[in-house]
Amino acid sequence: MPEPLRSRQPRQPSQALSQGWGRALVFVYGLFAVAATGRSAVQLGMDPDKAPLAYSLSLAAAVLYLVATTCLLLGGSTGWRVAGIAVGVELLGVLSVGALSYLATDLFPDKTVWSHFGQGYGFLPLVLPFAGLAWLRHTRPERELTAG
Repeated sequence: MPEPLRSRQPRQPSQALSQGWGRALVFVYGLFAVAATGRSAVQLGMDPDKAPLAYSLSLAAAVLYLVATTCLLLGGSTGWRVAGIAVGVELLGVLSVGALSYLATDLFPDKTVWSHFGQGYGFLPLVLPFAGLAWLRHTRPERELTAG
């Protein structure tokens, strides 16, 4: 007997995003959202003139971590797409800020979540977007199948 044909509907990643390894990602993204928000809020509140660009980028990282956490929890195809955008921007951010923090040290006189590629956080900010993108690729909705 031939294998049954798969449904022509694209697979919805709704629950798959926060199951299995997705739970670990939700936890780590949530932890980083809290840590980056707290650190940037303290830095911006205590001495905003010391490193305004660095502290603002750290706050932007916190927002991206929050968006990624929320989208992984909510799931669905929209959550999957928005998480992909957030994690892609996060990767560009950590690579850009990481490189700039070595090349233009005057712009980054104080440590932030992405400076020196996340060295102050055990380089997890550098690894996290790669793990996030790998998980999103693993849970991506399938394209419609064509008969024949």
